[in-house]
Amino acid sequence: MNNFQWIWHYAKIYKGRMVLALIFVVMNAILIIVNPVVSGMLVDQVIDQGKGNLLVPLLGIMIGITLFRTIIRYLYQMMFERIGQNVLFQLRKDMYKKLQELDFDFFNHTRVGDIMARMTGDTDAIRHFVSWVSYNIIECILWFVTAIMMMATINLPLMLALVVITPVIYFLTMKMSKEAHPVFFDIRESFSRLNSMVEENIGGNRVVKAFAREPYEIEKFHAYNEDYKQKNMASAKVSGKYLPWLDMLAGSLNLTTLVLGGWFVIQGQMSLGNLITFNGFLWMLNQPMRMSGWLINDVQRFSASCVKIRQVMNTQATIPVEGEEAVAIQGYVTFDHVSFHFSDDPNSNVLEDVSFKIAPGQTLGILGETGSGKTTLVNLVARFYDPTSGRVLIDGKDAKSYPVRQLRENISMVMQDVFLFSDTIEDNIAFGNPYADEAYIQRVAEIADAHHFISRMPEGYETIVGERGVGLSGGQKQRISLARALAKDPAILILDDTTSAVDMETESKIQKELTALTDAKTTFIIAHRISSVREADLILMMEKGRVVEAGTHQELVAKKGFYYDVYQKQLGLVDGEVK
Repeated sequence: MNNFQWIWHYAKIYKGRMVLALIFVVMNAILIIVNPVVSGMLVDQVIDQGKGNLLVPLLGIMIGITLFRTIIRYLYQMMFERIGQNVLFQLRKDMYKKLQELDFDFFNHTRVGDIMARMTGDTDAIRHFVSWVSYNIIECILWFVTAIMMMATINLPLMLALVVITPVIYFLTMKMSKEAHPVFFDIRESFSRLNSMVEENIGGNRVVKAFAREPYEIEKFHAYNEDYKQKNMASAKVSGKYLPWLDMLAGSLNLTTLVLGGWFVIQGQMSLGNLITFNGFLWMLNQPMRMSGWLINDVQRFSASCVKIRQVMNTQATIPVEGEEAVAIQGYVTFDHVSFHFSDDPNSNVLEDVSFKIAPGQTLGILGETGSGKTTLVNLVARFYDPTSGRVLIDGKDAKSYPVRQLRENISMVMQDVFLFSDTIEDNIAFGNPYADEAYIQRVAEIADAHHFISRMPEGYETIVGERGVGLSGGQKQRISLARALAKDPAILILDDTTSAVDMETESKIQKELTALTDAKTTFIIAHRISSVREADLILMMEKGRVVEAGTHQELVAKKGFYYDVYQKQLGLVDGEVK
């Protein structure tokens, strides 16, 4: 399927409106012939033959046709623009829906700037093609054909003298099209890189200012901006190489008409009125030739944008989310010799032969150095990824057998990288449970030790947090994120380093509240502090993707291995014994 067939899939919904608009385009092209013919009649009959009684009727015809053409031209321009806007709306809607379906693997390898460029600049290039370029191409073809036919009826030799130039213009247009295509693709790529750089800088502006790296970021932006400018200059060079020749050839039509047509009038082979009429059709031959270069540029821009968008639309999620079957799980989780590696690095396992079992009402603590695979392990539970070998079982069934969206309905996850939406605190907490009432939201906020600082805010739970939670401390964001996970009331609760930004006293208070709440839940706790997992029913000590030790706190301390070393470093010895 080429790009034109692909975009027709979106435009054909409005084919009735499009057919009507095309009828108006054809009517406009036919009516264009009236005024040049009437102009010739004014010269031959009114001026030359002195038929003054025809002056007012002929002028009335010209004015009436001009007004009518103006109305129908306005109508079809508005109809094409409306179709273009509707296509743009549906295309963006489909793209956004597609982005929601794609999994972590796609976002791991795609820059935010690339996605934003496709959602904005690329989609608008397609709208421009549907709304403006499409009918202009049709207009130019109709004008050209109509002009050739009318000129041939007036003076065939003069028409042929003008048409001789057409093959040269066609050759130059095709050459320009061939050179312009890769240039416009490079422009879209450069624009994506520029978008990504700016998005990253804005998102990390606090880090930039904290390290006083503004000059470095300005210089980096200058490099990306310069690259984008040079790509556009390359496009301008292609246009500069061909457009002057196209304009010159189009302009030569006027000279040819004046010289050769004037000679025919002098020789008596055509009347002066016929020459005026012939010259009136000249712009219909001239304009398409002049516009051909610009339209070719717009078509190439459209094609490059279609390629970028279709790449996203054709991307298949490695973990499909289809299926609406209702699922209710109890929370039995089993890892059966699970190993995992990312798709772009198949030779490096992030997890290696991990096995354990945990039941509802139990808590699994996971400790280990940064990069040991802790977060990846819990990501497999929620099927953000699938294991490359082994099985993850939920209630005794392979997790792959569950519809993904329904499986995740039973899981709440407080991620390591806390994200809050630019919305009220209440709506942030109720994000996973939009039917939660105010009392329930306050209750889970109390469990997360967030109620006291929320209630002190000027508007309480109706306070709008800044983008990504700007204005809140790290600990406050963590506690709101924890409240959001608890509000969902899941069967499986995953806490990824949830209390790292709070003090020990607050952490202890949160843990006591959680213990009462999670009696019937399967809880995963990833932590760096021994105090966070000390009461867990099973603790996994991980190193380089492997479980090097597993057991309760007392069992692991008694082994005096990796866990014991970490415990000593964090809590030390009291009276020669570890307490």
